[in-house]
This record gives sequence, C-alpha cells and structure tokens, in this order.
Amino acid sequence: MELSSVVRPNILALEPYSCARDEFKGEASVFLDANESPYNNGLNRYPDPLQSEVKRLLAPLKGVHEDQIFLGNGSDEAIDLIYRIFCQPHSDNVVAISPSYGMYKVCADVNDVLYHAVPLTADFQIDRKALAGRVTLRTKVIWICSPNNPTGNAFPQADIEFFASRYPNKIIVVDEAYIDFSSQPSMTSLLDRYPNLIVLQTFSKAWGHAAMRLGIAMASREIISLFNKVKYPYNVSELTQREAVRMLTDDVDKVRDQIEEVLAQRDVLRQLLLSLPCVECVYPSDANFLLVRVSDANAIYMYLQQQGVIVRNRNSVQLCAGCLRITVGTPEENATLFNELKTYTR
Repeated sequence: MELSSVVRPNILALEPYSCARDEFKGEASVFLDANESPYNNGLNRYPDPLQSEVKRLLAPLKGVHEDQIFLGNGSDEAIDLIYRIFCQPHSDNVVAISPSYGMYKVCADVNDVLYHAVPLTADFQIDRKALAGRVTLRTKVIWICSPNNPTGNAFPQADIEFFASRYPNKIIVVDEAYIDFSSQPSMTSLLDRYPNLIVLQTFSKAWGHAAMRLGIAMASREIISLFNKVKYPYNVSELTQREAVRMLTDDVDKVRDQIEEVLAQRDVLRQLLLSLPCVECVYPSDANFLLVRVSDANAIYMYLQQQGVIVRNRNSVQLCAGCLRITVGTPEENATLFNELKTYTR
C-alpha cells in the first residue's frame, strides 16, 4: 500500500508537536524542561507520551511489536483519529456494515465525512457484493466490527481478507472490542500480510476496566507513526498507564478466568432466556452479550427498567426490530434478570 494515496495531504505534511519528553531519552535527576511543578506528589510530571512500558508488556500478549501499537483514550480516540488521518472532510466517504457500533457514524458526522451503511444479510452476515458495491474512488475506510455490536456474531476471517486484499489502497478497520469472548482468531496475526489493516481492541470489556478509558489500535509501523503524529501529546494519563502496567503484570490469569466464567454464564443465560414465553429468539453470540428478540421490546425494556434492571433496547436499529441487547452478568445478576422476566405477563 502506498500511504501517500490514502493519507490526507495536510497530515502527510504535518509537523507534529514535540513535547519535552519526546526530546529526552534516558535517565535524569533534575527536570527543568516542561514547566511542571517541582514539588513531587507522584503526579507532578507529565506522563510518558508513548506509553512505552504499557506497550512493552502488551506486545507479547497481542503477538505484535511495540511500535505496532497505539494507545488512546478508549477506542473512540482511535476511531476519530482514523477519520482525521485518512478522510478529507466534505469529500471522502467510508463504508460500514449495518447494524454496528454507533460511534463510526458519529465520528463521520463530526468530521464531515459521508457514511455509507450497508445492511448485513438476514442472518447477520456480511453481504460482500453489497458492501463492495458501495465502495467508490473516494472511499477511504471500510469499517467491520467483529464480533459485531449489537448482533454479537464474529465474521469469518475470509470475509475480512476478501476486502483487505481486494482494496489494498483503502483502510480496512476491524474493531475487535469483544474478541476475547470469541472462538474466532484475532486479525492481528494478519497485520504483516495486509499493510492496510487496522485492528482495534480495548481494556473496557474482558479486562474489566471501562472506567480507565484505554483503547488499543494495532497496525503497521507506518500507520501507527501517523497516529502518534496526530494524537494529542499526553493522551493517556499517568494514572491510566500505572493501572495498565499493574494489570498486565498481575491480572492476566485472573482476566482469563473471568472470561471463562462469562462464557459459561453466556450459555446458562441463553438457556434461561429460551425457557421464557416472552422470548422468541436468542441469537448466537461471540461476545459478552446476547441479542434477544422478545414479544414486545419496548414494553419489556420499560418493565425491566422499573424493576431496576437495565438492558439495551435495540428495537429501532436496522435488522434488530423487537430486540433487546443483554450483557452477560454475574450468576446473581443473570438470575435477577431471569426472575423479573418470569413475572412479566403483558
């Protein structure tokens, strides 16, 4: 891939902001370069702008090199940066599957980029012909969320490779926020084969740190260098970096155990839901949630809300009429949901 053909010209020409910690490498005892407070309270210094220690620990877990990783304020930062790096406002367009994660379109609208949503098939699979049919010369990015939100299913690797190989000069983004719950392999193993591929992951789901706001983008070194060029200088706080280092040092086995428990509870919850008269269908899931078609989505959503049980109403989303999206909780939370639904009589 020739990056100059897909990157906005102003980004290629951009002279990035050089912060004080970018300009110094090594050990020092006196820091008088960044106009910080000299009084040490543990947080008076700016954080590492490239999060080197986090990346050093994360890279072997993901099977990539440290310089193939970008860390941001949630995956949403990476999504927005993709628009700002590759898409010319009021000129370029992107193509995405539908239904899918809503921030792709929100960021397109914010960046004044035309967004083409292509419906999945009735069984929530990618319609290759329809998706390819919306790709134009001005298409810069193709968005594929796998496992997909809100449908829950992961797409075959062959579908993603089809677009990565067919469109070598367009950016293919695979959002794998739920990959830890899927039997499908991550697309990170194919980054070296497809230089136009970007894989997004997060610490918000399986790692249980949604409040920490730490997202991951993995791609070629050249693409990651563009992320680092455009991002704000200190986009990940010191507190976030410390907690990420702690997790990656201490919690790997615990997280794996929690993933296994969620997968077991996903099966239990599925069977419980299927036993209820108000449940018409529970769709297969590769994520930590279930898409459930019920007899009256709006009424059941409001009923559960009144009982203090909050689920996501997806009734108005394309292809999801009559559906609620239900996150897999603890055994106790799942039992509460089931018991409340048992008493629903309308």
